[in-house]
Amino acid sequence: MPDRPLVIVGTLADPHAKAIYDGLRERGADPVVLDGQRFPEDMTLSMGEASDAMVLDGRPLGRPAAAYVRSLYQSPASFGVDADEAMKEDWRRTMAAFRERTTVLAALLLRWEEGGAAVYNPTGAANNITKPYQISLLHAAGLPVPATLWSNDPEAVRRFCAEHEAIYKPVAGGASTRRVRPEDLGDERLSRLRAAPVCFQELLPGDDVRVYVIDDEVICALRIETDSIDFRGSEGRIEPIELPPEVREQCRRATATLGLRFTGMDIKGDREGRYRILELNPSPMFLGFESRAGVDIKGPLCDALLSHAAE
Repeated sequence: MPDRPLVIVGTLADPHAKAIYDGLRERGADPVVLDGQRFPEDMTLSMGEASDAMVLDGRPLGRPAAAYVRSLYQSPASFGVDADEAMKEDWRRTMAAFRERTTVLAALLLRWEEGGAAVYNPTGAANNITKPYQISLLHAAGLPVPATLWSNDPEAVRRFCAEHEAIYKPVAGGASTRRVRPEDLGDERLSRLRAAPVCFQELLPGDDVRVYVIDDEVICALRIETDSIDFRGSEGRIEPIELPPEVREQCRRATATLGLRFTGMDIKGDREGRYRILELNPSPMFLGFESRAGVDIKGPLCDALLSHAAE
């Protein structure tokens, strides 16, 4: 085992974290698992003022060679709050404890990054939750993105939908994409924007493609056949395709623009067949795509992590 360990940030109950753990062990490594769901009740973690003064469950970590970040579990819903009635009733105490926990875990990753560890992906990268920031950065870099509006203003939404055949979806994800219908632009429907802003985007009727990029290399591009606007849960055939050189370069540039070492990005064809970039996921699922399309994503990711241990 290398003096500087490889770390998996996530729980081995997650199939993707487990796949990377198993892949590294098959390659002769002994990865450390930092399971944020066990901290602080069932896992001890200590940090001193020195950048490499870190001890996990009694094991000195120092500065890892590389870390695969599946999840820090920064949402209270993923931290068992619903299962603990006492915590749920005393939400102030729950949120205060949760803030302390997430602050320590986020600081740990930041210190690794500053110390030169290769983190897949860095905490400072433009992540999936900040989709409006992602699209803005990509647009500023001259990369092709769809016309998009995030708003809770009914009149702004009506103006946008008068200019574009549009779809709508949550700002941070979590629900299906739907086409904007005339009835969606009525007063009663748009009054619901008072509860939360919504993402409106021009409709792209072309191919759905998932592209995986690792360390500036396009590992694979997969076309997803579907009868729905949103392919998630409605996937038909998934097949590898070869992207045109200019689109491959756009995917590489997009990944670099957002500061990601590993991503699964979604691109989609417009009416002229030109691909637009929808989003880049900093912790993408890949096992289902591997099995359906007969490609290998886990292997290149494990090799990338190991390459830092060998340096």
